[in-house]
Amino acid sequence: MTRPWRFAAEAVALLTAAVVAFPLYWMVLSAFKPEGEVQSDRPRPWTLHPTLDAFRRVFGQQDFGRYFLNSLLVAAVVVLASAIVAFLAATAVTRFRFRFRTTLLVMFLVAQMVPVEALAIPLFFLMRDAGEVVPAIGLNTLGSLILPHLAFSLPFAVWMLRGFVKAVPEALEEAAHLDGASRTRFLWQILFPLVFPGLVATSVFSFISTWNDFLFARSFIVSATENSTLPMALLVFFKDEGNDWGGIMAASTVMTLPVLLFFVLVQRRLVSGLGGAVKD
Repeated sequence: MTRPWRFAAEAVALLTAAVVAFPLYWMVLSAFKPEGEVQSDRPRPWTLHPTLDAFRRVFGQQDFGRYFLNSLLVAAVVVLASAIVAFLAATAVTRFRFRFRTTLLVMFLVAQMVPVEALAIPLFFLMRDAGEVVPAIGLNTLGSLILPHLAFSLPFAVWMLRGFVKAVPEALEEAAHLDGASRTRFLWQILFPLVFPGLVATSVFSFISTWNDFLFARSFIVSATENSTLPMALLVFFKDEGNDWGGIMAASTVMTLPVLLFFVLVQRRLVSGLGGAVKD
């Protein structure tokens, strides 16, 4: 690439990054602004009097820590369970021949096309009826949040991991069998490390969709507020007499920190995972 075109591409990339990052900057800035500056009709992109009052109101909220732990528990279970199930399912649809395999793969894609909002009411009645048989997944339980998120995460995860499993040559599996490795040993000691970047990429998707969920948390946790998740904590700052925008921005900042930490921990694997880098 010639130097002028490279300079133009870098300028466009920087401009795009600035546009994407500006809402995050404004959120953090508003969280540290005094109440008067937040409510001002002449907002400024800086503050000379930063304060932690908004964060004090957030952490002073009753059961905020419990909401945080509930969100962390639900997200962790969904990420781990979806990764294991998707890995096994992707291996099955790639390595084995069986009837309706193509139909199953198409159904995975069709499931991604259905809006979550269209299924909220049917899922509500499903969770209500399922709770009569298995109380752990009924309404007002964390299980009622884990199960739907797991179901919505699996189609994308299976479809994406299928490409990673397919990229691993069958000759490698045959060589492992000749060396005396069982199918189980090949699955977990050879195939699993090779497709691990893909698992990281799908885990990021599962974590973000579960961590930021408001629809299911609002629909399925009806009365047991002790099982509410972190997005529900933001409702406290929406009031009839006026919204507490400082508190909203501070709570949103706190909610964003685990996502950023998760990205920092998996960023190297994530890049290779999104690129589909599985070496022969």
